[in-house]
Amino acid sequence: MSEEAEVLFARNGVAGIITLNRPKALNALTLNMVRLIHPQLRAWAADDRVKIVIIEGAGEKAFCAGGDIRALHDWGKTGDPSALAFWREEYRLNTYIKRYPKPYVALMDGIDMGGGVGVSVNGSRRVATERLTFAMPETGVGLFPDVGGTYFLPRCPGEIGMFLGITGERLKVADAVYAGIADVYVPSDRLDLLKMRLAEGVSIDVALRELSAPADEAPLARHRASIDRHFAKGSVSEIVASLKADGGEWEAKVAANIETKSPTSCSVAYRQIREGDRLSFEEAMQLEYRLTNRFIKGHDFYEGVRAIIIDKDQAPKWKPAKLDDVTTAEIDAYFAPLESGELTFE
Repeated sequence: MSEEAEVLFARNGVAGIITLNRPKALNALTLNMVRLIHPQLRAWAADDRVKIVIIEGAGEKAFCAGGDIRALHDWGKTGDPSALAFWREEYRLNTYIKRYPKPYVALMDGIDMGGGVGVSVNGSRRVATERLTFAMPETGVGLFPDVGGTYFLPRCPGEIGMFLGITGERLKVADAVYAGIADVYVPSDRLDLLKMRLAEGVSIDVALRELSAPADEAPLARHRASIDRHFAKGSVSEIVASLKADGGEWEAKVAANIETKSPTSCSVAYRQIREGDRLSFEEAMQLEYRLTNRFIKGHDFYEGVRAIIIDKDQAPKWKPAKLDDVTTAEIDAYFAPLESGELTFE
């Protein structure tokens, strides 16, 4: 493929290598990239020469900073079916990655958020470097933590998944390993050697034992008891009230952060994460597709993108504006089965 291609594919020894190739856009995921990656993964699954797949991002700043949120905003505003096509095909890709029959190694080097999480955290091996910045920031743009967040967030230790899903908190490598978002820390200057060893046919477990390093103490660990206590409450409003009543400086900052997010998004995320604990991955992705169908018809997604990405005034006008004004009936409607048909898997 040409140097201008959005995603590059190569085979080196026994390794199939995917490179997300939009470094100027922080390797943000596009519909075209999804449509290129999925069939290539299928081809490698059937190719006996390929024993392992590695996915990485071009440049040193980002693995993948998310989906092309501006395109989704514009498509949704105009009723372009490409918006739902993106989510539908992205979720199918996420599911295929989750069930991939060969080792799938994500090199989480740099920013890894939103759509990037879907093509990394759902893989069988998640390698993080010291340059990692992980987040699921969707509640801040009027969406919800998707691309498998329904499945992997409830399976983080204690209430860490609820904390991450509602707050959009950014994690560095030690926290990502502590939360189970990444499996292992490998310093960025060892990535080329890791790729070489895997291409030579060295098993992933052996290569990671050789090249991984201990992560530092996780800041999340210092707040774990507080996270587990407050984020176990029965609603987002109760979480915020509990944090405020605690009287701690860190807890006050977390409460203030939550109150900047979309009340609807936070309320959906709360229920999504609670329900996700008992869902299979496929059921989780079907639920997420229901939610995207509802968010794209609402107000907060467009207002969030306007305030954060387009106008950049950082002052979204959410509707409703307060957590206590979000009704149970409104949230129920987001979770209801789709009349137009549920997400299916190929």
